[in-house]
Amino acid sequence: MKAAAFLYPWDVVGDPDAPARLTGLGIRQVTLAAAYHSTRALTPRHPRHRVVTAAHAAVLYPPGERWRGRALQPCQAGDWAPGDAYGQAAEALAAAGIDVHSWVVLAHSSRLGDDHPETSVVNAYGDRYPWAPCIARTATRAYLVDLAAEAAARPGAHGVELESCGWYGLAHLHAHDKTAGVGLGEAGQYLMSLCFCGSCRAGYAGAGLDPDALAAAVRDAMEPVWRGAGEDPGWAGVEKLLGADRAAATRAWRDEVARTLQEAAVAAVRAAAPPDFQVLLHADPVPYHCGANAGVDPEHILGVADGVVVPCGGGPEPLTPFRGRGGGVIAANFPVVAGMGGDPARLADDAARAAEHGATELRLYHAGLASDGDLALVAEALSRLE
Repeated sequence: MKAAAFLYPWDVVGDPDAPARLTGLGIRQVTLAAAYHSTRALTPRHPRHRVVTAAHAAVLYPPGERWRGRALQPCQAGDWAPGDAYGQAAEALAAAGIDVHSWVVLAHSSRLGDDHPETSVVNAYGDRYPWAPCIARTATRAYLVDLAAEAAARPGAHGVELESCGWYGLAHLHAHDKTAGVGLGEAGQYLMSLCFCGSCRAGYAGAGLDPDALAAAVRDAMEPVWRGAGEDPGWAGVEKLLGADRAAATRAWRDEVARTLQEAAVAAVRAAAPPDFQVLLHADPVPYHCGANAGVDPEHILGVADGVVVPCGGGPEPLTPFRGRGGGVIAANFPVVAGMGGDPARLADDAARAAEHGATELRLYHAGLASDGDLALVAEALSRLE
């Protein structure tokens, strides 16, 4: 089973040994960040630095002329990835025989929310989520689609993985995050992720809902959640709190917005990229879920993209809804950094279980962040899988 590892350009640029280190592990494909959110990352083997602080969401290459004169445009990285860091890293990896695919984060950008507050998701209480662009806004959608096309089709890339290509919501590890004091559960997360910006209010109205009444209903529904009441699991919990009709109407609106964004982003990438360019989406098989792994309809998305990358850190079960829905890639994404909850010692066994649930490939998060011990276990697992 083919395995690809995630990587940042700063893991490679300035470290001439990085490509050979990866091939020595048995890694022949890398998903290399081209557009990424703010982060703080260790680089435990780099000869010049140990901690990289990416202060804001940025493209890791020089943005092109398509952005000239536009209000919404990507920021270039600072000293953590200057110039064409992506291009330099991609060239070095390709020279070592490693197949490079772009890693593009879309609807997740605190910088966009800070610079353009009107782009952000606004919850039923009027609180703004600056890290979460509202994908229902026309200008924001145009920005995200163009970003997908430009950041994906970088010189030397043979494919792309689009992350956050859908709704983002409350569940986000923001800087010094302190939101876990009340267990919201799946239903509470959904309600707190409903957007009430002008575009979404118009969308709800078009679906036959009064936006003000809906916001009031969300606030009322959340009251028992704030007091610690239990909830029914899954969508049944949303229906119980909000009412089945209201819940269905919000979901129909949001599902349509997400589906059409995903279709537009994939089409834009294909128009910008060479033939046989592979387009995958980081995806959750539950359509109303928000986040980096955007909720999708499995049957629909495998008719749009070339495949999906599915989080499997909690087990391979999320793969099952994608199984048997065509010949697309179904990549099981496993964390392999022990200090971040991964278990690289189980990678070979996890891969076997993933294959039983329909996985055709593996993704390893993250070759640059992992310790030497973690990487040794990864190399052992990949050798067993061969």
